[in-house]
Amino acid sequence: MNTLNSQAKTIDLSQFSSQQLKEALIRIENKKNEERETYKKLVAETIPKALLKLQKTSEMISNVKTETFQLFETILDLKNQVYGFKEKQMSHTFSNEKEEITIGYRINEGWDDTVTIGIEKVQNYISSLSTSKETASLVKIVFNLLKKDAKGNLKGSRVLELQKLTKEFNNEEFTDGVEIIASSFKPVRSSWFIEASLINENGTRTNIPLSMSSVDFLHGYAFNFFSQQNQHTNAA
Repeated sequence: MNTLNSQAKTIDLSQFSSQQLKEALIRIENKKNEERETYKKLVAETIPKALLKLQKTSEMISNVKTETFQLFETILDLKNQVYGFKEKQMSHTFSNEKEEITIGYRINEGWDDTVTIGIEKVQNYISSLSTSKETASLVKIVFNLLKKDAKGNLKGSRVLELQKLTKEFNNEEFTDGVEIIASSFKPVRSSWFIEASLINENGTRTNIPLSMSSVDFLHGYAFNFFSQQNQHTNAA
């Protein structure tokens, strides 16, 4: 019975002329270049195919997003009329026994460069206080409110708490610092979003995977309900 030799054969290069070896190296190099060119050609051919599908999907998501907001735009207007109250919230949730949909927008908190001046003024005053029992708790509260998040920013919700404390301290420097911080707050509305979920018999919600935040509405459509709502509120 014949057996295969598992060991690789050693090639004696001395059997080949220098020209033969050179030609062999050229063939290997050419094959490598051909394979690389084939790869690049495949990439170039695949990108348009994938991009066309992605573009169609993006257009479909944009259509669905626009239609969903249009569906609830009338409902929101009716809600205000029926209940006689204009809400200031950034989102609205609608649900029945089996389904739930939330539409709205998110806010990115931002600050201008004067916020650091306000913080320093507040910190200077707080640092000058004696550490008596009467002031120790307030000092601790202020320093906690001035703590920054992982991105190095203050939390916008803390400004209101600082403003409340101006009455407690009744100090011109502290009040001025808080006012500077408040006026430097520049929130920016980010993307409009839709969240949807199914509700089972036990009341457990299962989210429907959606990623519509980065997709804009159809050209020419603007969801102005919240803007009109804020205008009415400011006018009042």
